[in-house]
Amino acid sequence: MFRGILDNVLSGMKAGFKAILNLEHPIARRKMDTQKGSSKLSATLLALILGASVFMAGQVWAAKYVTDPTTGKVVTAPEYGGTITRAMKSEPEQADVWFHHGGMDVISGVLEKLGVGNWGIDRDIWDIQSGAPVSLMIGQLAESWETPDDKTIIVKVRQGVHWHNKPPMNGRELTAKDIEYNFHRLMGLGSGFTELNKITNVLKSVSFESITATDKWTVVFKLKQPHLGALMGILDDWTMYIYPPEVIEQYGDASDWRNLVGTGPFMLTDWVDGSSLTWTKNPDYWGYDEKYPQNRLPYVDQLRGLIMPEAATQLAALRSGKLDSIGRSGGTMITSIDAAENLQRTNPEIVIWPFNSRNDWALGMNVQLPYFSDIRVRKAMQMALDLETINAGYFKGYADTTPHGLVGPAVTGYFIPFEEWPEELKKVYTYDPEGAEALIDAAGYPRGADGIRFKTELMHNERRDLNYAELVASYWNKIGIDVEIDVPPIAAWVARRTSRDFEIITHEMAYGSLSDPLVGRRWLSTTAYNSAAVNDPDYEALFETAAAATTIEEQQRLVKEMDMYAIERHWQIWGPWGPQFNAFQPWVKGYNGETLGYIQKNCGFARLWIDQELKDRSQW
Repeated sequence: MFRGILDNVLSGMKAGFKAILNLEHPIARRKMDTQKGSSKLSATLLALILGASVFMAGQVWAAKYVTDPTTGKVVTAPEYGGTITRAMKSEPEQADVWFHHGGMDVISGVLEKLGVGNWGIDRDIWDIQSGAPVSLMIGQLAESWETPDDKTIIVKVRQGVHWHNKPPMNGRELTAKDIEYNFHRLMGLGSGFTELNKITNVLKSVSFESITATDKWTVVFKLKQPHLGALMGILDDWTMYIYPPEVIEQYGDASDWRNLVGTGPFMLTDWVDGSSLTWTKNPDYWGYDEKYPQNRLPYVDQLRGLIMPEAATQLAALRSGKLDSIGRSGGTMITSIDAAENLQRTNPEIVIWPFNSRNDWALGMNVQLPYFSDIRVRKAMQMALDLETINAGYFKGYADTTPHGLVGPAVTGYFIPFEEWPEELKKVYTYDPEGAEALIDAAGYPRGADGIRFKTELMHNERRDLNYAELVASYWNKIGIDVEIDVPPIAAWVARRTSRDFEIITHEMAYGSLSDPLVGRRWLSTTAYNSAAVNDPDYEALFETAAAATTIEEQQRLVKEMDMYAIERHWQIWGPWGPQFNAFQPWVKGYNGETLGYIQKNCGFARLWIDQELKDRSQW
């Protein structure tokens, strides 16, 4: 133990001594050589200098490094200044999520929500890989909240928060009326708004009686009936960013980014179509770092996003130092194990963070079409996939092949584990090409003279690895299903999914740490995310009952039933749950694989800093 302490002290002294004397710099080295050749320094003077140096080295080391209270790791101390440049797969058409949720990657960090994930929490308690459960949320624009009864939520608005000093807000203080206005706009409950915005996520299933600012700092939410997810939706529904009322009133909406004014750590100051976006530090930001409460946020002066649709271009820019990060923010995460391993091999200095917030290797089938309306065909297509071989080959053993429904394994208490499924159901997930062919024969689709049973199209999401889609298609080809793969631009992919204009579609399935247990709403006929075009009244009635549950125990029972209902009907094809990867340059500090809140990505960047000394040294 003593030896370890001594080593740490000596390492710190060495780092500090090098920092004081700048021994790495050629001019400093030459100066030291000159001093070594001089006989004028007395032994006493040399001892004094060395003693002072050792003392000062310890002080410099202490100032240079801090312990991250959430991980226990020693890291370079936070410092201000510089620019973090990240890649973006694409750009939204506009900046108002009232029309489409795609703008969230742009407005995050400019606008804020009432709640946010707790950046200062011990990562052993929560790793901040996805949306936070409400118990781990802290106030952002909300100072606090309470639920005096099961149909009332009272939010106290944070005082001292000011809108950006930009017309038409001109730095005025945020009030409860601003919060009321935004919820009225989203829910159609007043302030001139009468239509519910269907882009909402959790909130669309909450029935509000009223949302009222009762004084300058208080908003009271009244529900028509209890809803267990209401508080979560109020704090962190994915569209519940607080927009400036004066902008909406003056321009009709906030679609033009030039009019965007927020309360967040960044201001959107430039947007060159098809090229880049720039966010600039808000010098008057109210917030402080939850890890280091004495530090006002943000640390960096700028955040830039470069539009790079191609993965190869993103990786090349990261390798060359043009980019500081690629990952979930901007939709540029590395989806291929091979690409991640190759990057680690060629650039071992780049820090790669795997994450498993959801399974992006699932596929949905349009059950309204003749082939896929037959459950035997859907079962056969699952049985035709050799999950273990796919894991060993494509995922290099990194994936989890244990099947789930939409409710992922981290949402404990809301799903039935695979080992407890009926044996007949388990068999469908065992590789059995002969059994698959027999099922398709029984469904009335025999092989033709060319060996093909039927042809279909897989609409692949361009943000996912095409190699995986081709691998799955090759397995289906073996049982006589000829699959053509189409990879439309992401906007077209979203539009076709929404209009049900697809046969097979890549989509996300199990949600690992997503906090909303009612993620099963994705199978509702009214949602744009219904990746099997399901229209099942019995399922929808079951969902409504689960959403209206008044106790956790009741909701858990109903969600389990709902999840199994969907699993037993095989509305989706399970794929191994493999990791995706964020990648950061070594000089970007403060990051441990997190994403703050539900699509509050740029809020995380406000809490990162650049080790400028390391960056300068790395780019020599």
